[in-house]
Amino acid sequence: MNILVFGPNGSGKGTQGAIIQKKYDLPHIESGAIFRKNIGGGTELGKQAKEYIDRGDLVPDNITIPMILDRLKEKDCTKGWILDGFPRNKVQAETLAAALKDAGINLDYVVEIVLKREVAKIRITGRRLCVNDNNHPNHIAFEAIKPVEKDGKIVCRVCGGELKTRADDQDDTAIDKRHDIYYDDVTGTMAAVNYFKSLTGPKVLSVDGEASIQDVSEAIMKELA
Repeated sequence: MNILVFGPNGSGKGTQGAIIQKKYDLPHIESGAIFRKNIGGGTELGKQAKEYIDRGDLVPDNITIPMILDRLKEKDCTKGWILDGFPRNKVQAETLAAALKDAGINLDYVVEIVLKREVAKIRITGRRLCVNDNNHPNHIAFEAIKPVEKDGKIVCRVCGGELKTRADDQDDTAIDKRHDIYYDDVTGTMAAVNYFKSLTGPKVLSVDGEASIQDVSEAIMKELA
């Protein structure tokens, strides 16, 4: 079962990806981790990617997509995979879909977590990251997942670990820039989602991201084989 997950920053797609991973024992693959592995391992693609990154340029798709395909062909992906963080725009979606087809890899499901932009922004500014596991949900604005107080400190509600914030989670300009890309339905990430909706192969699951974590996961699990 091969799954592509979409959702704006703040939608909880990382949390849902972790829930799917645990239930179906599938590797949860993030594009950033693929870059780090290739660059750290000194692969040929990693060396090429590093040249662009060192110049402050975006790594082109003809390097990124082969790295992703290599990862999807690894042994732990034989039963399936969950890909998160790519594609980010329509061109990448078209290129990825063609590359998967050429490689004989089926895309079974596309999970879209739907969330209004203003709600996504509130979720970002109020979220707190557990140093032990970023998928432990903690948010100062939502009662169900509020951090807890221990010995005068606010700590993770799941494991009691230390909490931190990402600098760009508190930066309006950075948040708006990320959301400008995601919510762009002409060339951006929403255009990529709509492209996959136009295909006849994968089944697209659109779920309401404003629901609770449990309700969102139940809505996804109900549709997955």
